[in-house]
Amino acid sequence: MRFFRPTLRVRMALLYGGLVLLVGVSLLFTCVILLDRSIAQLPLYNSHGPVRYVDAAGKPRTITDLNQATSDAQDKAVTYLLHTGLLYFGIIVIIGTTGGYLLAKQALRPIARLTQTARALSTETLDQRINLGGPDDELRELADTFDAMLGRLDAAFDSQRLFVANASHELRTPLSVIRTELEVTLSDPDANPEELRRMGGVVAGATERAQRLVTSLLTLARLQAVGGGELEVNEPVDLAWLVPAALHAVAAEADEKGIRIETEVEPASTMGDPRLLERLIGNLVENAIRHNVPDGWLRITTGQTADKVWLHVANGGAVIPSGDVDRLFEPFRRGGRMRTATRGAGLGLAIVRLIVDAHQGRLQAAAPPFGGLAIRVELPRERTHRSAAGARASADASA
Repeated sequence: MRFFRPTLRVRMALLYGGLVLLVGVSLLFTCVILLDRSIAQLPLYNSHGPVRYVDAAGKPRTITDLNQATSDAQDKAVTYLLHTGLLYFGIIVIIGTTGGYLLAKQALRPIARLTQTARALSTETLDQRINLGGPDDELRELADTFDAMLGRLDAAFDSQRLFVANASHELRTPLSVIRTELEVTLSDPDANPEELRRMGGVVAGATERAQRLVTSLLTLARLQAVGGGELEVNEPVDLAWLVPAALHAVAAEADEKGIRIETEVEPASTMGDPRLLERLIGNLVENAIRHNVPDGWLRITTGQTADKVWLHVANGGAVIPSGDVDRLFEPFRRGGRMRTATRGAGLGLAIVRLIVDAHQGRLQAAAPPFGGLAIRVELPRERTHRSAAGARASADASA
């Protein structure tokens, strides 16, 4: 069991006191040595017979041996200096230690505020800050760093709460549809096979929507877990090969809305996870179709340079304020608003951003003044492809 746990304040006070003690002892013994040597350097006078003098008390004294008297005076001076010096020295050490404690207390006050704030923190009080102020020193830097950390935690918890609330809302909608259809249809004893088939179609559609949402949530969680780490699968992928499959998946919806699709795909070889990159293109194409206008347009182009490949998806649509473009890539956002569309969960572009980040790429988005959205994705070019091209170029140069 620990009966005494010295705090940092006490340890700093003891450190200050020890420093004063060390310096004081050194000065005291230095004074003793200097005094002793100074007295030893005094001249000696030869005298015949006794020497009379009056001491400090006014009494007459007689010295018969001048050398012995000088030695006695030297010893008395050193003894007086030691005794008196030690007394005053002890007082100085006490004052120094007390002053050190007070200085340490004042210097460590920001840490006490930091500790108090940390103890009062919970998931509901992450908005508290230290706001230290004062000189721009190490303690101020520590307090500002702690405040910045609290800000990031507060934003993360708010984002998590919003994500859970939105996910719950999105899942509740198809489940409510399924339950309502089942209750209404099964409560009707005269329901015919046609009504049962209609119920089955509605339930199947709601189930598919819930399944897509769960799949998107799992993909989003897996990409967030990667967080800039290594991908599970990392192999050569040509983005140009993935475009036709993405367009085939939305062909019926595009025909229904009369959307004109233009493509200009060239080889764009990169390294990554084929499934994630296929999902990236699919989400961009689905977003471009669903948020387009009737008889609108969609243009997809791919290509590559010496060190990167790119994918450009542009579509027509309503005018999007420039300030809402970045918010489109937040989970459960649709057109800068929360949950306003009837289809999809608003996770498509959020997943696109995470896929690009997982592949160490770059994502750019712009809203043209005439309406619609243009998104450009840049990814590192496949190293093996670049090396092979370089080897062929070297061989051609040699030839």
